Amino acid sequence: MLGSVIGAGVVADLNTLVDFCAQRDVGALTRDAVGGDLDVAILFGGSILAGGDLFARAVADDLAACFLIVGGQGHSTDVLRTAMRRRMGWHDVADLTEAALFDRYLRERYGVHATFLEQESTNCGNNVRNALALLAAKGVPHRRILLIQDASMQRRMDAGFRLSAPAARIVNFAAHRTPVDLIDGRLGFRSPPEGMWPLDRYVSLLMGEIPRLTDDPGGYGPAGRGFIAHVPVPAAVRRAWASLREAGVGAPRPADQRWADAEGRT
Repeated sequence: MLGSVIGAGVVADLNTLVDFCAQRDVGALTRDAVGGDLDVAILFGGSILAGGDLFARAVADDLAACFLIVGGQGHSTDVLRTAMRRRMGWHDVADLTEAALFDRYLRERYGVHATFLEQESTNCGNNVRNALALLAAKGVPHRRILLIQDASMQRRMDAGFRLSAPAARIVNFAAHRTPVDLIDGRLGFRSPPEGMWPLDRYVSLLMGEIPRLTDDPGGYGPAGRGFIAHVPVPAAVRRAWASLREAGVGAPRPADQRWADAEGRT
């Protein structure tokens, strides 16, 4: 369907999902915008390469007391490795975790580095748990936390932290908010950020999030699997998702059981 000639309604529906999933609580990633010093800034390895650029600026601007990169291997690792090969000319990345890849990127491209790396997690669920466990083990205060994740998964990451660290104040700043557009009658990106997902994968990721975020027996919220805190999904988002499904645009990303944890989180 993505290769077909489509209408403006599909574009509007997809961008409704982008606007919802790619949560940003502030208009800019600056000290004034985030309300002063943060305890921890966390970059998640599921982000595209542009997330590393954003995180590097946060490190250089000293926005937090601690900088953590979280990510072992998961559904996005091979895409990140490919992006690093293309952007940095690295050919020795086959065994590197997402956290190690991003930390090397920060060091070689920007001359900055993370304080800590978490390299065991495989999905959003243990991203959250492992990050909090590492911060506790290192004695790092985490009352105010900046989260940087891929556009498609930022809202779910926020919900995971609201469940597991309800006392923390979370500042969300999605790594990108890339809209889709009609280009010569077909879906595409006009100004894609560095390392952007292929279009079909991006659409699949966005489509896969809405069922996960919906707080019903099939979702990840309290009324379902209990993996995340409640997320109010606006009616406009539900309508956009249903319209896209009816039009046959993008299959939701299925859970990849290679990266599921013991409780089935992916």
